[in-house]
Amino acid sequence: MEAASLLEQLPDAVVAADRAGVIRVWNAAAARLFGYAPDEAIGQTLDLIIPERFRDAHWKGYDAALEVGETKYSGRVMTTRATPKNGEKLYVGMCFAIVREPGGGVWGAVATARRVERA
Repeated sequence: MEAASLLEQLPDAVVAADRAGVIRVWNAAAARLFGYAPDEAIGQTLDLIIPERFRDAHWKGYDAALEVGETKYSGRVMTTRATPKNGEKLYVGMCFAIVREPGGGVWGAVATARRVERA
């Protein structure tokens, strides 16, 4: 099985962004969860799905994680709000990781996400 085919069949959304926060990977589950087709999401910044009031904190954390090469949430699920295309209130459980280039340099970050019910 090819990795690209496997990625498209995963039940969780997979979103990967480069160092600038530009979306480079957006699988079929991400399209279903957030409502944006791949051609609408790929090439946009992560602001596409981050609520405006959280953006400053997100970018500070994103830049810090890329600088040190790890995220404080690595391996843990974080529940947060997201902004889908239809504008509904969406809570997602996300798990983050830093993505490295073959030489070891930081390329960007990847997250998996799924809808969660907010208690």
